[in-house]
Amino acid sequence: MNLRLGVGIAALLILILVAIGCMQTQQPDTTTNEVSQATMTPFLTPVQTTITPSEVTTDSVTPEPTGALPNYWSVNVQATSNGQAINPQILMTFRGGLGMSLIPKIVLKVIRSDGVIENGEMDQPLHVGQTVVFNATTGYQDRAEAWAITPQGDSVKIFDQYVPFRSYNS
Repeated sequence: MNLRLGVGIAALLILILVAIGCMQTQQPDTTTNEVSQATMTPFLTPVQTTITPSEVTTDSVTPEPTGALPNYWSVNVQATSNGQAINPQILMTFRGGLGMSLIPKIVLKVIRSDGVIENGEMDQPLHVGQTVVFNATTGYQDRAEAWAITPQGDSVKIFDQYVPFRSYNS
């Protein structure tokens, strides 16, 4: 009786393992040409923070919801205006977080109320107080965004708010 029960359980386990193996998806095969081209592509490393103005695109001026990073990757970015009418600027400052040594890059974007879009980035090594300066307008509809690039290469929006030129009630 015990032998039949043992053989029955073993057969059931083998059947379950075969069924699980059949349900797995297969990875697409890569040819040797694709692999050799991928290994020959050089990597570019940016040396300093870059800001590139561009013309009007289809980006919305209304802030959108932000995502959440896992607690161990969390980082914080703050955006403020310098409040100067002669030379209005938006200052985006890195404020730290548990992931400051793990997040390789933070991509920044300012959409001004006149429709001009400026892009910038903060690269490793990230340190508290690191600031990127963008041109701004004297209006109250300039919008700042920050996207954290995870170690896997995914991007998560961590900041998206209006940055008023001046705040009189704070």
